[in-house]
Amino acid sequence: MRKLFLVFISTCLISTSSCDDGDIITVELDFEQTFFVCEGVSGLVFYKTKDAPSESLSLQVANLTLNTVLDVKEEDNFIREQNIDLSTTNAFTYRTYSNETLPKQGLFCNDVPLSDIVITDDVESTDGTAVLRTELIKDDNDGVPAELEDIDGNGDLTNDDTDGDGVPNYLDEDDDGDNILTKDENPDPNEDGNLDDAQNSDDDDIADYLDSDDDNDNVLTRDEENNTQDQNPKNDETNSDVGPDYLNPDVATTVAATKYREHKIYNTYQVSLTVSNVDLKLISLDVFDFGLLDDSEIPNDKKSTVVETVFK
Repeated sequence: MRKLFLVFISTCLISTSSCDDGDIITVELDFEQTFFVCEGVSGLVFYKTKDAPSESLSLQVANLTLNTVLDVKEEDNFIREQNIDLSTTNAFTYRTYSNETLPKQGLFCNDVPLSDIVITDDVESTDGTAVLRTELIKDDNDGVPAELEDIDGNGDLTNDDTDGDGVPNYLDEDDDGDNILTKDENPDPNEDGNLDDAQNSDDDDIADYLDSDDDNDNVLTRDEENNTQDQNPKNDETNSDVGPDYLNPDVATTVAATKYREHKIYNTYQVSLTVSNVDLKLISLDVFDFGLLDDSEIPNDKKSTVVETVFK
C-alpha cells in the first residue's frame, strides 16, 4: 500500500473573542502501489482509488495517448521519459466521496458522470510537475534467467545466438533451434537458478536446451518428425514405451524440417509516475510516488511480439 500522511492545521478568524491554538488533523491516504489509466476526450487520466474512506488521486494529461506512452525505442534502451508541467489542462486532483465504495472503472473519462457517485471534496493543483517513465523489458520466459544466457561470458547478451536464427538466446524461446521449447527441455529442473543440473538426455557435454541432437543419434532433433511435420518433435513417437523419437537413439530416421516453430518475445512494460511540488490547498507534496501502471491496462497485443525466423 502507498501511504501518505497529510497534516491539516485549522486557524481561527480574527475577532474580539479568543481562540485556541488550532486543531491538528492527520489524514492518511492509504492507496495501493498500482494505478490505472483511461482515455478521455482530450487526453489520458491516470488515477487510483480507495475505499473506507472513499478517495481518489488523479492526473489528467492533455494530448496524450496510451500508444504514445508505450512507444519506446531501441535506440533509447527501451526507455521513454516525459516531463509534464501541471496546468489547467494537466491537473493533479484529490477527491473524497460520500459513497462507501467506489467502482474500479468508470469513475473517470466517462462522457456522462456516474449518477450515483457523490463528490464531497474536490481539490485541484495546477502547479508542480510530473514525470512519466516507461521501461520495456523483453524476455523469452524460457526458464533461464537472462543473465545466465551469456554463453561466451563477455557480458553482451546480444551476440549469444546458439542456433544462429538471428534471435539472441535471452530472447529465444528455443535456444538450440531444435523446435523443442527451452522451457520444455528442463534447463533448471529445481528452479534454483543453477543450471548445472540441466537435463542432458544423451549424457554428452551439452545440456538438452543447447543441444541440437538430444539423443546423439546423428539426426537433428528438429528432423525427427516421423509422424506429423508440425514443428513439434515431441508428438512423434515410433515406440511409445521409450518416448518421442528425438530422445530415442534407436530411431534415426531423418525427415528434414522446413522451418522453425513460431517464436515469441514477451514484453513487460513498467510505467511509473512521480509528481513533485504539488499544492492542494493545505496539502503540499514535495515528491509523491504515484506507483506503477497496473499490468491489466497494457493491451494484450503489446505483451508479446512474434518473430519470424528462417533456416540459414
